Amino acid sequence: MNRKLPTPDYTSLDFPPPPTDRPYVLVNMVMSADGKVVVEGTEQGIGSKTDQRLMRELRVNADVVLNGAGTLRASGSSSRLGNPALEELRLARGKPRLPVAATISASGDLPLDRLFFTATDFDAVVYLAHSTPPERCEDIEATGRHVVVLPAKDPIEAMLRHMRHDLGASVLLCEGGPSLNAQMFKAGSVDEYFVTIGPVIVGGEQSLTPVEGEPYTRETLRQLELVSAFPNPETSEIYCRYRIRR
Repeated sequence: MNRKLPTPDYTSLDFPPPPTDRPYVLVNMVMSADGKVVVEGTEQGIGSKTDQRLMRELRVNADVVLNGAGTLRASGSSSRLGNPALEELRLARGKPRLPVAATISASGDLPLDRLFFTATDFDAVVYLAHSTPPERCEDIEATGRHVVVLPAKDPIEAMLRHMRHDLGASVLLCEGGPSLNAQMFKAGSVDEYFVTIGPVIVGGEQSLTPVEGEPYTRETLRQLELVSAFPNPETSEIYCRYRIRR
């Protein structure tokens, strides 16, 4: 008799206490077997419904769910869980029904008619670069979303301090995109990396990978420690969880 292999339960993960100056940071991505994260402009077509369920389970643990501006423009973003049972889990743990949604933009060029700005069932904050035109800041504030203008120096660190001290966030879930992931890794702020490997080949020399930006050298490579890996014979996916070695 064939035994069904277990899939991970991401609703009740144990994390250490956060640092004093930032939340404990998780990055979650889905990629193809050749390490690509986008097909025709979005991640759709790489992960299965099971991967999408695990993404929402990870959100149960988060106080803030962060997406970059590119992800918001391409796919939309929110902090919704899509399942009342997951919302009840958060409420039972003394958390708000939904995490705070967040995005970060260097230009302020954001689609203000998207769900991120129009929904009323979750709170959201927009982090903008100091160089964002004032009139664009005003347009974004007019949606009712809280706007935080970041300093020119170390903006990622400033954003994380705001999340920790002003939002009271202990766990941040960053869902990309690749440029934002690169900034988070460069700042040394990522604690765990979750990645689903989908059974497809995307190809393309210019196709995005989970972490873009300047490459590391042999001396500066970010080292990972495998925490868990679950193969799913039904979808041919592998669900991996890594911890960043310090």
